[in-house]
Amino acid sequence: MTPDLNHYIVLSAVLFALGFLGVLVRKNTLVIYMCLELMLVASTLALVAFSRFNDTMDGNVFVFFILTVAAAEVAVGLAIIVALFRKRQTVQVGELNQLRD
Repeated sequence: MTPDLNHYIVLSAVLFALGFLGVLVRKNTLVIYMCLELMLVASTLALVAFSRFNDTMDGNVFVFFILTVAAAEVAVGLAIIVALFRKRQTVQVGELNQLRD
């Protein structure tokens, strides 16, 4: 038995909602960053599901480019978080509220 499109879209929506909730609730920049990545994966899951449903490769091609950009985003995002930690000795969002100094 194969799941239909609705199952994949519901799973994608739940993952996206969990990621969004994590971004709103959490105070640690690393956890916020992981929640953003979870939202990105949820959107790619929806693209692949729609692509499979329509019997095209368009969604798969988009996902390939999205994941390529996400790999670069991870490198840059983690470098920024490491630089913030070196400068402020914390990764808590509440303590990183000033851009200067």
